[in-house]
Amino acid sequence: MAERWTIGEFSRITHLSIRTLRRYHEQDLLVPAQVDPVTGYRYYTPAQIKPALTIRRLRELDLPLADVRDFLRAGSGAADETGHPAAQQIVAAHLRRLEDRLGRTQRAVRTLRELLDPQAERTVSLEALPPQQVLAVSLDVPPEADLSWYDAAMNDLDTAAAGRPVLPPGGRYQHTLFTDGHGRATVYLPAEGPPPAGAPSTVRVLHLPRRTAAVATHRGPHDDLDVTYSAVGSFAARNGLRSQDLVEEVYLVGPRETDQPEHWRTLVAWLIEPDSGRSTA
Repeated sequence: MAERWTIGEFSRITHLSIRTLRRYHEQDLLVPAQVDPVTGYRYYTPAQIKPALTIRRLRELDLPLADVRDFLRAGSGAADETGHPAAQQIVAAHLRRLEDRLGRTQRAVRTLRELLDPQAERTVSLEALPPQQVLAVSLDVPPEADLSWYDAAMNDLDTAAAGRPVLPPGGRYQHTLFTDGHGRATVYLPAEGPPPAGAPSTVRVLHLPRRTAAVATHRGPHDDLDVTYSAVGSFAARNGLRSQDLVEEVYLVGPRETDQPEHWRTLVAWLIEPDSGRSTA
């Protein structure tokens, strides 16, 4: 008879508790090599040591149960269309999710440290943005919409720009987009001349006037963009500057230029009524 161990012996060998081994069995992750039909005793073989320890690591990495089962079924022999083992692809995809989560956690920690530092303050100034002619797509963003509306607008603008050199893109957003989850949005690309024939019908020429704003440059990814918004909004309030109920963002450096979010730069302009408050440096 092939070598086999009781659940207690297997537990001592693998350092997995008996309770955990029973749970793995119930979850159909690690089925004993044999279960006595009379006593119900579970027996394991040496070949199950590596799978048992692998399952433990996968669960420690919070790989969902369904993915663990897929991993075990795939084994090391199956391959996907890229030629890579299917089991390897399951783990690689999960590791990428963990890396993304770790990045968000690290950024949240940095922002929290900034918020807890009484000396930390983002630089805000009162500036006049020059008049501009832009190609624009305007729309009413419905409640609970994802950002696909922005991607669709930028695709239309890129088509209309037809490869012509342009300045950084931007957007003008009603405050209700943030306070109520829906509102008016205008996405634009600075460009000279009208859109070419055959450009998407959503694109029109828009002349942005000279406008006054409380301005700050947000550095890095947009996870903590709310901190920069708070800085420009509180600057306007402290200085008695009446809001136009619009905020403008200019994407000086963004995903179009680099896939490294730490290099992104976003100009945040809290538009104010030109005749409100006083000149503030």
